[in-house]
Amino acid sequence: MAKREQLTLSLHKAIGEVAAADWDACAGAGNPFVSHAFLACVEESGSANARTGWLPQHAVLRDGGGQVVACAPMYAKSHSYGEYVFDHGWAHALERAGGRYYPKLQVAVPFSPVPGPRLLVRPGSGLPPGVLAGALEQACGELGTSGVHATFCTQAEWSALGEAGWLQRLGMQFHWHNAGYADFDGFLAALSSRKRKVIRRERRDANAAGLEFVTLRGPEITRADWAAFYDFYTSTVDRKWGSAYLTEAFFPLLGKMLGDAVVLMLARSGRRWVAGALNLAGSEALYGRNWGCRGDWPFLHFELCYYRAIDFAIEHKLARVEAGAQGEHKIQRGYVPSETYSAHWIAHPGLRRAVADFLVEEQAEKREQMAALAEYAPFRDAG
Repeated sequence: MAKREQLTLSLHKAIGEVAAADWDACAGAGNPFVSHAFLACVEESGSANARTGWLPQHAVLRDGGGQVVACAPMYAKSHSYGEYVFDHGWAHALERAGGRYYPKLQVAVPFSPVPGPRLLVRPGSGLPPGVLAGALEQACGELGTSGVHATFCTQAEWSALGEAGWLQRLGMQFHWHNAGYADFDGFLAALSSRKRKVIRRERRDANAAGLEFVTLRGPEITRADWAAFYDFYTSTVDRKWGSAYLTEAFFPLLGKMLGDAVVLMLARSGRRWVAGALNLAGSEALYGRNWGCRGDWPFLHFELCYYRAIDFAIEHKLARVEAGAQGEHKIQRGYVPSETYSAHWIAHPGLRRAVADFLVEEQAEKREQMAALAEYAPFRDAG
């Protein structure tokens, strides 16, 4: 236990140790990835645990009356996989100098490069966004870890942690923004003529391939549907020489525990599912997560992951679609460069100085890259 200004910090080795009502009162309902239910899915499915190198150390702050006033999803990590903010070079540098980088503390949602709140503060508590900063630093010292890393946090949290002395890192994703379009044609009307024609051709070819497209939500998704999707997921992982972070048990558990927030878009050839794209819907955004396919159809990936996600966002009046990490090809399809944020507290003074210098250069390069990429946006006012 550690105390900070009459607040008491406790660390929990399972999200189940924290009452869902207390956690969600701090997390809010806007972003499903920080919900108690989602974190329970990754733990109860065996995806995030000590064996996989994600040991839960969820941070909870209570006031003098015992009420939970702030919390953070946090894990002790024995590696840097499944994070999507890459620090392998930092680890190698410290180890070459005779130090130990692992374990480290990661304030994050496992296997999910999804921007959102990480320092979860109960509304009405009067606490600032950075209230957890000092408590997490103290936990780092007590646990003997090399640092604390808050990845894909909000810009407000990034600023607050920067003011608290944490190092700030800038990242980039590609997001589609809803300008109040009435339908997909309304979105196309905002594009240059040439780009509009390209997207229409891609959609026409994808929909002329004899496939049937179906969108299912939460309780509508059967065990057989999830089994097919898990096959797509693992096939994509195998092709990319990666690791299947999520277990087969994760997906049906997700559909059960998050209900209509789970949006599974599937393509069928005859009576057989051949491709699928998994999304989660929040109050403001549709978050694209995993995709997979068995077969080869023209522009199927674009149709299922990007265009149908836009259709869904327009229909449900969502402000944006966040289609995950990487993929400069998304720009031509209306997904523009968008900043992402992470903040890092590093205990070792030498490594801290070296990383600080690196981040100054990296941030300037990232902003230049984003400005250059934005020139390729397909919108008419983009030149």
